[in-house]
Amino acid sequence: MTEPVIQVRELRKTYALDGIEVQALRGIDLTVQPGEFVAIMGPSGSGKSTLMNILGCLDVPDSGSYRLQGRDITHLDPDALAELRNREIGFVFQNFNLLARTSALENVETPLIYAGVGREERHRRATEALQHMGLGERLASQPSQLSGGQQQRVAIARALVTKPTLLLADEPTGNLDTATSADIMAVLDTLNRDEGVTILLITHEHEVADHAQRTLVVRDGQLLEAGA
Repeated sequence: MTEPVIQVRELRKTYALDGIEVQALRGIDLTVQPGEFVAIMGPSGSGKSTLMNILGCLDVPDSGSYRLQGRDITHLDPDALAELRNREIGFVFQNFNLLARTSALENVETPLIYAGVGREERHRRATEALQHMGLGERLASQPSQLSGGQQQRVAIARALVTKPTLLLADEPTGNLDTATSADIMAVLDTLNRDEGVTILLITHEHEVADHAQRTLVVRDGQLLEAGA
């Protein structure tokens, strides 16, 4: 039987803010199977960003367990988490997070540099990823020369160039107009439906969440099925 991509049990995380303890996560359970498209919603301060940071190996829980592709990564040290993050997880952010004075091609090559991939192979794979996003004519363009939708396509190409196990998208349409948002969601739909990419998406927009196969809601540090 295929292992879940994500399997977390009883995740808890507490922060101290101005001397007051804030329970960001209160015993989260979540399983995501290969090829699923899952949306997570929730108001500001609900804990959804904390959950995303832990799932993306950017933070660690106080307690509970996290298995990624069947591997228990709960207690890995920061260096091991960084290596795992670069190899297994692709990130797409609201603000694109592209390097400003760097070409689209060089932006997409960046995670391959950290992965130790040689120059020619980096160039080939980054070119293919951008062509796949419909940006074969914009390899040399810097972010300032691209529209918001094109910048997000570059970001998606960068997220996928390492062939990650999981794509984490944090408000990927937050800085885009309605038409461009629909275009980007169509890209994610195709990646999930036709290529089997496992996607976990955080959004506050119901129209965006509707693209997912299931929607969960973080409320007061707990994870609930939408409508519960």
